[in-house]
Amino acid sequence: MTPTREIYWNIDYHLIMYFFAVIMLGTFAYGVVRRYRLWKIGQPETRWKDSWQGIKDIIIYGFGHKRILKDFAPGVMHLAVLVGFIFLFFATAIITLQADFGINIFKGALYVFIKITTNLFGLLATLGVLYLYYRRYVKRPDKLDNKQDDLIALTLVFVILVTGFLLQGFRMAGEHDPWAVYGFAGYWMIEPLRAMFSQEQLLAMHKFTWWFHMFVAFGFIAYLPYSKLFHIFLGPLNQFLRKREPMGVPELIDFEDESQETFGLSEFKQLSWKAIFNSDVCIRCGRCQENCPATVSGKHLNPKQIIQDIKVRAEEEYQAVCQAKKEAKQAGAGRQAGVMASGETATAVEGTAALAIPPGRGLIGEVIQEQDIWDCTTCRSCEQQCPVFVEHVDKIVEMRRNLVLMESRFPSEAQLAFRNMENNGNPWGIGWNKREEFLKGLDVPTLEENPEAEILYWPGCSGAFDARNQKVSAALVKLLRAANVNFAILGNEEKCCGDSARKLGNEFLFQTLAAENLEVMNGYGVKKIITQCPHCFQTLCHDYPQMGGKYEVVHHTTYLKELLDSGKLRLKDLESLGKDLKVTYHDSCYLGRYNKIYSEPREILKAAGLKVIEMKRTKDKSFCCGAGGGRMWLEEHGGERINELRTNEAMATGADIIGTACPFCLTMINDGISAKEEAGDKTKALDIAEVLAQRV
Repeated sequence: MTPTREIYWNIDYHLIMYFFAVIMLGTFAYGVVRRYRLWKIGQPETRWKDSWQGIKDIIIYGFGHKRILKDFAPGVMHLAVLVGFIFLFFATAIITLQADFGINIFKGALYVFIKITTNLFGLLATLGVLYLYYRRYVKRPDKLDNKQDDLIALTLVFVILVTGFLLQGFRMAGEHDPWAVYGFAGYWMIEPLRAMFSQEQLLAMHKFTWWFHMFVAFGFIAYLPYSKLFHIFLGPLNQFLRKREPMGVPELIDFEDESQETFGLSEFKQLSWKAIFNSDVCIRCGRCQENCPATVSGKHLNPKQIIQDIKVRAEEEYQAVCQAKKEAKQAGAGRQAGVMASGETATAVEGTAALAIPPGRGLIGEVIQEQDIWDCTTCRSCEQQCPVFVEHVDKIVEMRRNLVLMESRFPSEAQLAFRNMENNGNPWGIGWNKREEFLKGLDVPTLEENPEAEILYWPGCSGAFDARNQKVSAALVKLLRAANVNFAILGNEEKCCGDSARKLGNEFLFQTLAAENLEVMNGYGVKKIITQCPHCFQTLCHDYPQMGGKYEVVHHTTYLKELLDSGKLRLKDLESLGKDLKVTYHDSCYLGRYNKIYSEPREILKAAGLKVIEMKRTKDKSFCCGAGGGRMWLEEHGGERINELRTNEAMATGADIIGTACPFCLTMINDGISAKEEAGDKTKALDIAEVLAQRV
C-alpha cells in the first residue's frame, strides 16, 4: 500500500469553502490596496536598485533571522513559528494541487515527508507561540507595549496550530488510519479520543473542527493587511528595499536651486513613500528603544514611538485625502448636473475640483517633540538592532535641518559651536592660525613643506586643539615615524571637516567648510588620508564625495594594523607597561556601526600584549558615549548622563584600561571616570595609538 489519505474525508459540501475563500481573498486584497494607497501619499523615492542583493538580504535577515537571533531565546522561538508555518504552507500547497488541479502527488514518500515535517515543526511553532505569550504577558508586559492586535495575532496563530493537531487526531481516531504513526503529534491522541467519544461523536467532532479550523485560517489571512501580522510580507520587502549605500550620508542640498522653497523636514507631506512604508513595517518589538542611549538614560526620546507616531499621522493624512476626494467627487457631480441642466454637453466638464486637504499636525512639535530631535546621538543603534531595517535617524537629521536652516531654532550651545566653526574653523573657537602649533612642535611638516608626502595626516580639531587628544596625536606621530611613513599635515589650512555642523542640521556651514578643505586638498593633489577621529573618517570618506572629493581615507586603527601586519611597525616588550594588564575596548559608533571596523582595534591591543575583555554591550550592540550627532557640544537635559552609563559598564569589567579609537569617546569616558570618585587613578582611558606607542 502507498502512504496517503483522502483529502476531504468526512467533509460534505466542501465546495462551500470556496465561497468563503473568495470573501477572504477580497478582504485581503482590499486591505493591501488600502495600505498601498496610504504609502503612495508620500513623495517619490527610488529604492529598486540591487535586486540580487535584496534577495540575499531576504534570505539572510528574513528566513535566516540574522538580526532577530541576536536576542537568542525570542529569536529562536520566532524562527520556530516561521519554519512551522513554512512547512504548513508547503503541505497546504501540495494538497491544493491535488484537490483543485488534479495533480496526484499527495502520496508515497512526499506524503510521509509532509506528515513528519508538519508535525515536528508544527509542535515547535506551538512551543514558540506559547513562549511568545509568556514573554509578552508574563515576563515583560511593561516593556513590550502590548496592544489588542498583539493578542489577536498570537491567538490566531495558536488556534490554527492547535486545531490543526486536533483535526488530525479526530481523523486518525475515526478513520483508523494505517499511516497514523507518521503524524505522531496526533497519533498519541487516538486511544484517548476513542475512549472519550463514540464513532459518531468522533465524526461529528472531526467535521466541526475541520470547518472551525478553515474559518480561523481564512480569518487569519483576511486579517493580515489590517494587523501587525502584515510584517510577514512587509518585513522581507523592507529588507529587500533597505539602504545599502554608506550609512549616515544625508542628501546634498543645492542652495543655488531657487525652486526649493524649504529645506529639511517639517510636514508630513514632505515624507517619502518609503518613510511612510517604514511606519507600517514596524512591529513594535522594542529592540530600538532598548538599545537607544537617549531612551535608556531616561530621556523622552523613544525611536519606536517616533515611528509609531508617524504611523498614526499617516492614517490621519490618508483619511483627510479620502475625505477630500469624496468632497471633490461630490462637487464635480454637482457641477456636471448644473451643466446638463443648462443644456451644455457633458464634455464641457473637465476633470474634478482640486483636492482641498486641510493641513494636519506638523511633524515638529505636534507629532515629534522638539527636544527629542536634539536628544538623538545619531548612533544608529536603533537601526542596527531593528530586524526589519526601519530607518529612524535620517528623519531626525532632516528635521534638524529644517529647524536650523528655516527656523533658526536650535540649542544655544549649538549656536556657539556654529559661530566658532564659522569664525575659526573649529568648534572650540581657538584661533585658526594656532591649529598647527602642537604638531609643528613635534616637527611634523606641512604639505607645503613636504609636497612629496605620500599620506596626509588629518588630526582633526580634537587632535590639534584638545589637550587630552593632543597626546593621541603625539602617539600616532611617533608610530608613523617608527614605521618610516612619509606623511604631512595641512597645518593652518585645515578646517573642521564639518561633521558636527552637518549632523546638527547646519548643512550650509558644512558645505562651506567642506568646500574650503576640498580646494586646499585638491590643490596639493592629496590621494590618501589618515584620520584619528571616526567622525572625520566618516565625513571625508563618505560625505565629501558628494562634493567631488574622492580620496582613499583610512582610520588610524586600520592603518596601524596594516603596519603591524607588514612588519613596518615592530613592537618591543616594555616591562614598564606591566604584565597581565586587562583592557576593554569601547566601540565608537561612527567607527563600528557606521563603518564596520570592529576587529582591527582589538587585534592591535592583543598584539600589544594586553588581555581584551568585552563589555556586556559590544561591537554592533555597543552603547554610545553620548557625543555623536553634534551632541559633543550640547548639554544633556533630563535622565542620567549617557557617558557615565557607558563608563560604568566599562569599569564593571574590572579592566585596567578602557581602550578607545575616537577623540569624542575618549573625552566622554575620561569625564565618566572622573565622575566616579572611588575610581582614583586605577582605571585609565587610552586611545589605541597611545597603547601601541608604549610598545615601540
